[in-house]
Amino acid sequence: MSTGTTPTVIGVPAPQEDVDAIVAFVAGVQEAQQNARPDAFLSGFREDAIWTTAHGKRLTGLPEISAFTRKVLPPQADSPVTATYAVDLILFIRPDVAAVKIRQRPATRDGGRFLDEVFHGQEDPSELIAAHPEAVPGTPTYVLAKDDGVWRIAAAQNTPVVDAETLAAG
Repeated sequence: MSTGTTPTVIGVPAPQEDVDAIVAFVAGVQEAQQNARPDAFLSGFREDAIWTTAHGKRLTGLPEISAFTRKVLPPQADSPVTATYAVDLILFIRPDVAAVKIRQRPATRDGGRFLDEVFHGQEDPSELIAAHPEAVPGTPTYVLAKDDGVWRIAAAQNTPVVDAETLAAG
């Protein structure tokens, strides 16, 4: 269920191996989320990370992120809906710090049909949000820091896409 797109890369020069490592990191987040694997998901965070969920809950530090993740992620294993994660843009702020924009699309587990397509091409897709909340895509931003050669989340914000123009365009 990958989109297979190549991300836009901007900012200070960075080697392709770092771009590839970040794309692989996000693929690992997807795999951990889709398979409800808290340990794999949590391994991607710095100890001092901050995370804001798609519902606006702020989590500070790995212990708080871990407690939340261990509560909410395992039940997702039985959900008929999962999500795909594709890196859209990487801004290398410094060679060891990158802001990463991700396209998160809800999809069915049985076949990977993208649920957000219900909004595409609609004149006013915002009216469909209440009827199809499971189809609302996300637009996370991860701030990654490279410590000892490993990229990890220092800060992240997961935001649902509710802008009508963005939903309609896909």
